[in-house]
Amino acid sequence: MLTVRKGEKQGSCPKETTYCQRKSEHLDYTFPKKEKLKSKKLIEKLFSEGESISKFPIKLIYLETELSKEVLVQTGVTVPKKNFKSAVKRNRIKRLLREAYRLNKPAVFNNTERTFAFLFLYLGKEVPSYPQVEKSMKRVLAQFIRQIHGEKVDP
Repeated sequence: MLTVRKGEKQGSCPKETTYCQRKSEHLDYTFPKKEKLKSKKLIEKLFSEGESISKFPIKLIYLETELSKEVLVQTGVTVPKKNFKSAVKRNRIKRLLREAYRLNKPAVFNNTERTFAFLFLYLGKEVPSYPQVEKSMKRVLAQFIRQIHGEKVDP
């Protein structure tokens, strides 16, 4: 989010002026490399010790971990080869999952200071549309926030 002074065109912010300022770092809609879950040990630990939340067609496996100070959440996505033989379809679903997470992650970042590892699994049998994935992602993340704050959880 950028703020622009009165009389300035939006998007025209010269480098030498200080008209544009970030309102909040937590409203960052990027998905940088440092936020990607790549550690094989951590992924194995997620599957063995992690807790899960499932809102069809997405299942979230999460685990509270010790990560670097600059990263609150590391995230990975996976689509089973058993359900989707075509790599093109698997990659399409993974792109949809990453995009839905990227656009909805401020909900998580603004509601916790603890560090977590996330793994999103796609459980469906057909290639979804983006609105279906986004709706399910919002439901899963809302359920996660309720669960970590100890509120009553819907099954």
